[in-house]
Amino acid sequence: MLKDRSTEERILDAAKKVFISKGMAGARMQDIADEAGINKALLHYYFRSKDKLFEVIFLETISRFVPRINEIMNAQLSWKEKLEAFASEYIEKIIANPFLPLFVMNEMHKQPEEFLKKMWGGDRPRLEKFIMQIQQAIEAKEIRPIHPAQLIMNVMALCIFPFIGKPLLQMAAGINDKEFFNLMEERKKLVPEFIIQALIF
Repeated sequence: MLKDRSTEERILDAAKKVFISKGMAGARMQDIADEAGINKALLHYYFRSKDKLFEVIFLETISRFVPRINEIMNAQLSWKEKLEAFASEYIEKIIANPFLPLFVMNEMHKQPEEFLKKMWGGDRPRLEKFIMQIQQAIEAKEIRPIHPAQLIMNVMALCIFPFIGKPLLQMAAGINDKEFFNLMEERKKLVPEFIIQALIF
């Protein structure tokens, strides 16, 4: 029996929908089979387990993300423009794949080195040019002194945490999924604005 590419793509599309709606923990292989319009046996023929299926989706998603980040960080842009583009791209990717942050956190704690090699493949985020721009801006007294690693952590935390804390945030603020994702769209501009204002004297 030969695997059919269109069936595999249909399974991956279905799995992505189920992971988005139910999360990694709540998704079942039967849910994915139902969404794809196939029986569970056929699903298992293509993908042995839910974890394997998720890994394929994750690697496919991240393989497009890292090159895009490198493109931004090495472009002829100011450090402000890079912050704006990075935050927008990062949040947009998580909006499209809200199950990713928790998956990354869990896998990072299990086997960090192996997971990072798998995640980055033959590439990795190239931040050297951006870091140099930040250091030059500090030396020119354009911005407050800050370790570039602290700046990167601040940006990532502001982008990622709302998705990790989504159930708590929704309960505390009394907002539904649509309202939550509208707020996340707003954060594409709010996060870099907040960071830039904190840096400028």
